[in-house]
Amino acid sequence: MRRLILFDGECNFCDASVQFIIKRDPKTLFKFTSLQSDSGIDMLKKFGVSEKTDSIVLIEGDNYFTESTAALKIARNLTGLWKLCYIFIVVPKPLRDIVYRFVAKNRYKWFGKKDACMLPSAEQRKRFL
Repeated sequence: MRRLILFDGECNFCDASVQFIIKRDPKTLFKFTSLQSDSGIDMLKKFGVSEKTDSIVLIEGDNYFTESTAALKIARNLTGLWKLCYIFIVVPKPLRDIVYRFVAKNRYKWFGKKDACMLPSAEQRKRFL
């Protein structure tokens, strides 16, 4: 199954999250593109997600997920104890998303914005659209 993560390419926290996922995804289940890239914008349009979305977007096959659901579905596929985070899927989405939105709203203030994109290694470049 194709799994694509769309992330905020300007956000330090989001960049660190992508690096975190890459290190815990030895089967290379996930590919990545930024929300601001041409391929990211194309995917948002294809799936009917607003280009103004302020959320990580996970595309799995023909479905997409945002906010806490996307984060938990990603965690479910990582190595180590991160899989256990998926247990929080039983918490009602509106409650989970309150926490997600609080972090998302403050991420630039807490972690800053990038002036330039990271330079992925040759191996990592294969995972980006």
